Amino acid sequence: MTKLLEQFYQNISTLFTEELFSIGREEISIRDIIYLIIWHLIVILLARALRNFLKRRLLVRLRIDEGNREAIATIISYAIGTLGILIVLQANGLDFSSVAVIAGGLGVGIGFGLQDVTKNFASGFTLLFERTIKVGDFVEFDGLSGYVTTISLRTTLIRTREGGYVVVPNSRVVESKVLNWSYDSYIARIHIPVGVDYGSDPVIVTETLLKSAYMEPAVLYEPAPLVIFTGFGDSSLDFELRVWVNRIDKEPDIKSSLYFIIEYNLRQQGISIPFPQRDLWLRNPEVLNPIRLQRKDQQAINQLPHQQFREQPPKPLAIRDLLRQVTYFENFTDLEVRQLIEVGYRKRLRASDILFREGEPGNAFYIILTGSVEVFVEKIHKYLTTLEAGKFFGELSLLLGIPRTATVRAIEETMLFVVNKKGFEKLLQEQPELSEVIIQELAKHKEELAHRQQELRKLGLVDQEEDDKNPVIWVRKRLNNLFGL
Repeated sequence: MTKLLEQFYQNISTLFTEELFSIGREEISIRDIIYLIIWHLIVILLARALRNFLKRRLLVRLRIDEGNREAIATIISYAIGTLGILIVLQANGLDFSSVAVIAGGLGVGIGFGLQDVTKNFASGFTLLFERTIKVGDFVEFDGLSGYVTTISLRTTLIRTREGGYVVVPNSRVVESKVLNWSYDSYIARIHIPVGVDYGSDPVIVTETLLKSAYMEPAVLYEPAPLVIFTGFGDSSLDFELRVWVNRIDKEPDIKSSLYFIIEYNLRQQGISIPFPQRDLWLRNPEVLNPIRLQRKDQQAINQLPHQQFREQPPKPLAIRDLLRQVTYFENFTDLEVRQLIEVGYRKRLRASDILFREGEPGNAFYIILTGSVEVFVEKIHKYLTTLEAGKFFGELSLLLGIPRTATVRAIEETMLFVVNKKGFEKLLQEQPELSEVIIQELAKHKEELAHRQQELRKLGLVDQEEDDKNPVIWVRKRLNNLFGL
């Protein structure tokens, strides 16, 4: 029995050590092949472990962003893996010159048979080195959009908004036109088309759309939202609200929220969104007169009790009407008021928030839309007044660059409409004739202008070149200097 076992063991040993083929001077057996496979698996597992360690630990501690971590970890792991395989081959006695000859011979056949695989590998290296597309980017191409989660040498893995994963060959990514929404940031612009009834006031529509934009937290104040009048539709005046958002990948959610807000605000203003209308012509309309009159009488009876006690909700304050209460803007045309509304923006204050303090630069004008603020002199603890919704302040500070003479603090949650120096300067540069309109309005208050001029002289804020005994001429020069006209 022992001899049989020894014979069996000897046969097995001979089977594993017997030469199968040779590469150059090296004889290759089954045992050598098994050793190579085992060592290759060890090298692959170590390279993969190194990649995970670099990507999830070391590079994270070095505060390298996700896209860079993926590229660095992948390149290093593949380089170490390739080096490890070469060392394994050398350690097992394989001559590299012999391997190169065989690889060259097989390369021709493999090149024809695996063209797509080779192309994907080359494209993978291109993506990793160029880094125009990185892990974490939000991309769109061929009707597909999603987040890049993995870039390997052969494929790119993209997770869609719906949570599915799409495996895309790297060659497709390199050769296609890819829209990378997050190449440098997630900030981008979206367009919201809106059609309103032909009887609507375009200025009120503009104001309402801009108000709606500022009610959405994802919309940025800078660059400011913009309303474009795109044309006259078949049954509507067509507008387009253009807003910059902080996360373009959330576009469907942001659009949905904006549509809800716009619909609500248009309804509050009594502005209707029309639908396509068709006219129906009757040859014998007199036949329907008795039926129509009977229905009208019945509808009047049914609606009378409801109409008697129904209260119409008050319309929100219109910024156009509030601007016209300001002396210097009361003669603005609708188009000029609309431009003034467009350069302004909303600012929200919480209770007890300080808007500005005395002595600070007067570079903005405010209208209170909701809430209230108190005005006081902080240095002497003197209360001056309380301003509520519909009131405005700071217009002379904006126009003349006068420092604040008091501190303003919110009493409650307050929403302000703000026109700052940058926006007003843009308006005057686009419409320089408006400066003369403002100057003529200011000229009606020469005593106040002279008083303000004297205050600025005491503070040393009047440039000698712009100073003039005539306050109107001084105002004209000051506006030119302040707003670069």
